[in-house]
Amino acid sequence: MKIDKDFKLLSEVRQIHGETRGAYGSRRISKRLCSQGHNVGRCRARSLMKKAGISVKHRRKFRITTDSRHNLPVASNLLDRNFQPARPDAVWCSDITYLWTMEGWLYLAVVIDLFSRKVVGWAMSGKMKTSLVTEALSMAYWRRKPGQGLIHHSDRGSQYAGCEYQNLLGVYGMICSMSRKGNCWDNAVVESFFHSLKTEWTADMLYRNRNDARSDVIRYIEMFYNSHRLHSYLEYKNPNDFEKSFMLAKAA
Repeated sequence: MKIDKDFKLLSEVRQIHGETRGAYGSRRISKRLCSQGHNVGRCRARSLMKKAGISVKHRRKFRITTDSRHNLPVASNLLDRNFQPARPDAVWCSDITYLWTMEGWLYLAVVIDLFSRKVVGWAMSGKMKTSLVTEALSMAYWRRKPGQGLIHHSDRGSQYAGCEYQNLLGVYGMICSMSRKGNCWDNAVVESFFHSLKTEWTADMLYRNRNDARSDVIRYIEMFYNSHRLHSYLEYKNPNDFEKSFMLAKAA
């Protein structure tokens, strides 16, 4: 019966809304329901959301953390906003953001594979220091073990321009690329990830301490963003599935 079907769909819409902390709008809810065997278009999904009394979270503006006021050497912008590499582990992008807790700021550094938008490395600390970004890069390297010549793109922040980080890039056989001064759009993919994290996941949270925030950020990255969050750029797949599809097509 139609009433029973609507009741089931409303229940699933509420479940999706809860699992994603309200991150999904009608388009993504439609795609998610279709993947679960329901033929639900965007208009129908919007109607179901209205009946369920739920709405998507709207994006907010956040401040940029970059401090490029230093005299360290900077690299050229090799990426030049070419955000569509042909394969995984060809280009990685890195950046730093911060989250407020009742214990003080928690700084987060990430490394994102530009092909799949997957977060391949991350690190968190109560201080924004060089070890924060080197730990994120090392995690990414040992997880993925990319070949020589990978392009690593970041802003001109002192953590990335410093000798320790630059030496590590050399050890890993990576080529350094940096955004133009004061131009966050040159690293738009990572900025977009930070917006998603803060808008979809942490905006309504009040963390008692850094450990609570750290656990929640790990949950977002590893249990939602990489493995479940649907990306319009990835044909509404999550990063893990997008990479799997690429590898299967390559092996065929």
